[in-house]
Amino acid sequence: MASPYALVADARSGGPGAPTVLQVLRGLDAGPRGLTEAEAGERLTRYGANTVPARRGPSWPRLFAGSLRDPFTAVLLCVGLVSAALASWGTACVVLVLVAVSGALRAYGEHRADRSMTALRDLVVSTATVLRRADADAAPVAREIPVGELVPGDVIRLGPGDLVPADVRLLRSYGLSVHQAALTGESSPAPKDAADTAGAGAGGVFGRPQLCFQGGSVASGSGTAVVVDTGERTRFAAAHGLLTTRREPSAFDRCVHSVSWALVRFMLLVPPLVLLADAALRGRGLATLPFAIAVAVGLVPEMLPVVVTTCLARGAAVLARTREVLVRRLPALHDLGAMDVLCLDKTGTLTRDRPVVDRALDGDGREDPEVLHWAAVNAWWTLQLADLPAPEALDEAVLDASGEDGRAAYEGGPAANDDGRTSHGGGPAAYEGVTAYEGVAAEPFDPVRRLAVAVVRTPGRLGRNTVAAKGAVETVLERCALTEEERERLLALAAREAGRGHRVLAVATATCPARLSRTPSPADARGMTFRGFVTLRDAVVPTAAGALAELAGRGVTVKVLTGDHPGTAVRACRDLGIAVSAGGVLTADRVDGLDDRELAEAAERTTVFARCAPEHKARIAAALRTGGHTVGFLGDGVNDLPALRAADVGISPRDAVPVVRETADVVLAGKDLAAIGHAVAVGRRSSGNITTYLRVSLSSNLGNVIAMLAAGLLLPFLPMLPAQVLVQNLCFDAAQLAFAHDRPHPAVLRRPTVLRARELLRFVTGFGALNAVADLATFGVLALALHGSGALGDAAMFHSGWFTENLVTQALVMLLLRAGRSTARGRTPGPVGWAAVALAAVGVALPLSPLGPLLGLTALPALYYVLLVAVLALYAAALAILRSRHAAVTEGRRGAA
Repeated sequence: MASPYALVADARSGGPGAPTVLQVLRGLDAGPRGLTEAEAGERLTRYGANTVPARRGPSWPRLFAGSLRDPFTAVLLCVGLVSAALASWGTACVVLVLVAVSGALRAYGEHRADRSMTALRDLVVSTATVLRRADADAAPVAREIPVGELVPGDVIRLGPGDLVPADVRLLRSYGLSVHQAALTGESSPAPKDAADTAGAGAGGVFGRPQLCFQGGSVASGSGTAVVVDTGERTRFAAAHGLLTTRREPSAFDRCVHSVSWALVRFMLLVPPLVLLADAALRGRGLATLPFAIAVAVGLVPEMLPVVVTTCLARGAAVLARTREVLVRRLPALHDLGAMDVLCLDKTGTLTRDRPVVDRALDGDGREDPEVLHWAAVNAWWTLQLADLPAPEALDEAVLDASGEDGRAAYEGGPAANDDGRTSHGGGPAAYEGVTAYEGVAAEPFDPVRRLAVAVVRTPGRLGRNTVAAKGAVETVLERCALTEEERERLLALAAREAGRGHRVLAVATATCPARLSRTPSPADARGMTFRGFVTLRDAVVPTAAGALAELAGRGVTVKVLTGDHPGTAVRACRDLGIAVSAGGVLTADRVDGLDDRELAEAAERTTVFARCAPEHKARIAAALRTGGHTVGFLGDGVNDLPALRAADVGISPRDAVPVVRETADVVLAGKDLAAIGHAVAVGRRSSGNITTYLRVSLSSNLGNVIAMLAAGLLLPFLPMLPAQVLVQNLCFDAAQLAFAHDRPHPAVLRRPTVLRARELLRFVTGFGALNAVADLATFGVLALALHGSGALGDAAMFHSGWFTENLVTQALVMLLLRAGRSTARGRTPGPVGWAAVALAAVGVALPLSPLGPLLGLTALPALYYVLLVAVLALYAAALAILRSRHAAVTEGRRGAA
């Protein structure tokens, strides 16, 4: 017996090699009469139950342990353990608490992702109607069985409202259409047909009309199908397999790792250098180890996990409160800020899920209201006489365009309504309303015939009926009395309209005796008079153009990944102001012919990717990431799961399939691009504050480390006691929590905020060296204030002077290196300004307070404060100059890039 999964894989191509009904039945060793009970039992043992595979998520302790794999968290943990071993209990407690909080937050986020398995099971039906036989000679009997007992080769029946219980191949179908929103995200039902000759639609394997998939539901019609795949081999269950695969590191992960490992390398060098230098010059050996550890800890921005979490959590809370945007994974907010490419489908995002009439043309390409009139007659009476639950999308567009009362209308050509639909106003009285006719019979549109036929009786024309046909251009033209030259000319006209991104319907009519029209059939629609074409286009979302312009202004490039025809996608893009160059369109067949490197290069210059299957979308997203972009992907169907996981940040609307919504990093209230633009702004605000914190913290810490190393070589005592180092770091870190509430400069929001390790290290090195110079200048101030360099032997005086200078200079750095608005632009200093003032006040007041002696600090002479003001003024001027130069160099590099 052939592998069932291989049969579906063969069907994906849609070419001549796709298996026929007979080939599928032979491969499954089955027949249209169904399996015997014995065969079904044997196959159930072989293939297993038809259930979504269960998977037990990792335990909380395991998730917590996994969270410590982050290099920065691991370093903090090691520092805390070493501090505890050396009896530095204050340092150890602070660091270990931060590690625990960071690990718990990350474990909680990963635990939420495991709940997506429950959403998968909720979509699976519990019973199915199957044909089974007692033995080989018995007649098949239809009965209900638990869906878990279905096996490959079973023959099942499908009717309106039924959920598809497995992946199946249709044997017979009668007007069948299936909702596949759980798989593709498309709201309109997909027509299905069992015929071997039915052509493939867009959307890859989901576009095959002969195949239905687990998770779909029957919208209309009925059918009989053979089960091809069950259990974990179904496309629906494959979504679970994607959830078990390890996701590639996101932009946030890559940034944190690169910065962390740079810090790790530096931190590992500090303690040995301090011990060696002190042992060589002072001979104190291991007695200096606590100080060496304190210096290493001083380099670490201990509050980084807390500051990052606070910045991102506050931004997520703002989005949830103001735009109903839910950020399920906090680091995804940083990735939104860093995003420079957004991939999305056309339908539902740029355009609505329904078409609108663009024009009605006669055979010469001129506008003709009569064409729309007869198209509306066909649509109205097909809907009424065929007892359809709702009009097809194209019929609904035709009826909308013809006017609410069913009258065809043209007064100066079509005009767009406020909702984006085309209206043709109230038409000439010569054209009777569609309700003025009397319906006789109708056959609705069928995906095989690709034609809808309605027969109506016209008032005042006794004994004669009118047949109105509407459908695919080729099908209608075959039924018209035309010469070969006329047919070729009309086909060229239709092709020209299709090339402009229009869907084209052909309309024809014929008259016939009433007795021949009682039961119409396709054979009756022969020798017809060609009326013309109705062209339709996708209605654009009214807010899409403004949202796209806003995203472009923020440096986000939009890439359209769609299963539609290239012309349709290009037309929608141009209607919305998206520039598409001559080489800016790439179809799926061309994507298949490119290797990963070539695809990465092609993706740079391509705007529209058409005829895309799920695997194409995922590969394109991965190629864009390979090219150095931070990629976001907006999707809502199971077929979007590969691309959602391939992107840096996955985005889905709230009404998406549950498993997709649970997998996405960001959930929107709807497919609203304006909400994405707002989320990008909030992400950049949060990321900008995190970047500012790292710049300020690391440059200050580096300057202190350099000064400590220099002081250790010059002084006969420790330049700062471990307790003083700890208090200083705690004061500085507490003040920097204010960055989570800062509002960055508007320039920060105009470009992606990517934290690049090399750029950060250049910044930290330059400003850290300047900070070290200020510290060394303070040593000279202390020497003058204490009447000679010999007075530096007073350890308490030195500790107090350097402690005050450190906190005051760090307050200056917070004000001058922040990415927010300058204090002069507002009436109040803002959270960062007040935090800097408080930090400087603590630095000045603590040595003078009763707590000073407990920390080994003492009061300083007045001359010290006078000289310190001079040092700080020079330091502030140097900071301003260096900041301006750094900004100019950075802009130059970005411009060159």
